This record gives sequence, C-alpha cells and structure tokens, in this order.
Amino acid sequence: MKKNILFKALIIVLGLTAFNSVNAQCDSIASMCDNHIKNGFISDGQDYRSLLLDDEIAEFNMTLYGGSTYRFAACSGRSDGNLIFSVYDQERNLLFTNKEYSNSPYWDFKITSTIDCIIEANLDPNISASGCAVLLVGFKQ
Repeated sequence: MKKNILFKALIIVLGLTAFNSVNAQCDSIASMCDNHIKNGFISDGQDYRSLLLDDEIAEFNMTLYGGSTYRFAACSGRSDGNLIFSVYDQERNLLFTNKEYSNSPYWDFKITSTIDCIIEANLDPNISASGCAVLLVGFKQ
C-alpha cells in the first residue's frame, strides 16, 4: 500500500517538474520574441503559446480591427526562423504565410477592415521536431 502511494507521489512530482521546465522554456522564448515587438508597436498583452510535438499545429483565433497595423512575432527555440505561421480568414482562405519569406520571425499587417482570422503555427520540420511555439501580437499606436 505504501509503495503505491509513494509511486503516485513520485509521478505527480515528476509531472509538475516537467510542466515547470516547459513553462520556463516558453517564458524565455516569449522574452526573446518580445524583441520583435518594438519600433512603435505595443504588445496586445497576450502570449499565445503551445507545446508542439512532431507535426502538430497550434491554432489561435483573433479579431483584427480595421484601420490598424499589427505585427505578428512567431518564435520557437533559441534562434529565429524555426516557426512557420499562417494567417487565414474564417473560410480558411490563406491570407499570409511566413514560409514564403524564409520563415521570417515577424511580419506587419495593415488591416483596412475588421476581420476574424485564424493563425496556425507549426515547427519547421527541417529545423526542429518539438518545442514551445510563441506568437506575440503588437499594434501600432
């Protein structure tokens, strides 16, 4: 009986330790990614995060308001260019992908009319098999 309780306690401790390690990794990636939200852009205050394994895709939904300029910064790992992000409208029409621009870590969007969009992020399989994906959004004052 004691072995069973000790085993369960060990599993819980290991799980919490792994979670804290992943969370710390995402925090450091978000801090590095924040360097791309500069030059007149203000963060929207959200960190869109996802732990990606193999060929998983993270999906984030947001509304972009007309008359605004937004900057999306997408990061994973310790260097730029590891994360592919794509922007779709609600009908899943591709509006932009950084894959066509050497996985650029950020891109600016001038929005003329309000749009609900879907942002998908996945790791470049040629660079990384797993990791924390961070998407930051800033807007111009």
